[in-house]
Amino acid sequence: MKSKIKKFINSKLFVFIITAIVFSTIGVSAATYFPSNDVTYNNSTSGLESTDVQGAIDELYNKCFPPSISFNEIIKNAGLQKDPNECRYFFTGSNPNNYITYNDEFAGWRIISIECDGTIKIMRNNSIGSKAWDTFEFNGSNNWSRPSDLNTYLNEIYYNELSTKVQNQIVTHPFSTGAVTEYNNDLREQINNENSKKWEGKIALLTASEYLRTNSNSSCQTYSSINSNNSICKNTTWMYMDDIWWTITPSVGNNNSVLHVQTNGGVYSTPTLYTGLAVRPVIYLNNNLKLLGNGTSSKPYTIE
Repeated sequence: MKSKIKKFINSKLFVFIITAIVFSTIGVSAATYFPSNDVTYNNSTSGLESTDVQGAIDELYNKCFPPSISFNEIIKNAGLQKDPNECRYFFTGSNPNNYITYNDEFAGWRIISIECDGTIKIMRNNSIGSKAWDTFEFNGSNNWSRPSDLNTYLNEIYYNELSTKVQNQIVTHPFSTGAVTEYNNDLREQINNENSKKWEGKIALLTASEYLRTNSNSSCQTYSSINSNNSICKNTTWMYMDDIWWTITPSVGNNNSVLHVQTNGGVYSTPTLYTGLAVRPVIYLNNNLKLLGNGTSSKPYTIE
């Protein structure tokens, strides 16, 4: 094999291919300098799979300059878990390779899921600060579509601070905003309740069930179980952060309370008036974007 490789490297074909790659990169045709009748091609000598000169050029070019990663390839190669409840793929576990550089924030966002429509849902890894969810009429409201104070802040002030390039990567998308019952052990029912109401826009928050479903421990995927076993459950989800942060999900029976994630990893309701809870923006990226990288914190996905 070594002798074949050495012979190939010393051959006119190798020079032709490398020259073609360089010239094609700068927009010059290699055929100008190497007419096709000057090259005799034998793929058993080159060790490549292609059986013609152009195919060999393409094959070697792709080895030197691999194409960017499509969302479908991420689904197949990155260890995403198919959600049994919906047509979605989730990143689960304590630290999956789902880091992405977005808004010039290196590895500052994480991929939540890839949707059936090809969009990719991401969340800022750290909060943008602490704010009240809503302060409507002194009591607050858990109606995100009203719009809530936080809805207005994210989709006007925060959104308008983004560059035009970044804004164009965000797709307007439905977000689930239905209310759920605390300590319900039926995850499927919880998801149905969340999906019973939708708001369409640019930027929102995570649903409470999405926090549960990214936990790789199946016994931690209900509100009751995660709250009673939070010391264990907080270690099997990458979404756990040592702070208190809002979800978008209202609590049934109290029109001014919303579910939040506590520092112990549990999920509880709290009045929307509270200002001490962190905000982690959530968006959907356009389905025609291409990604580079491998999703690790040192080599996160980047948008081509």
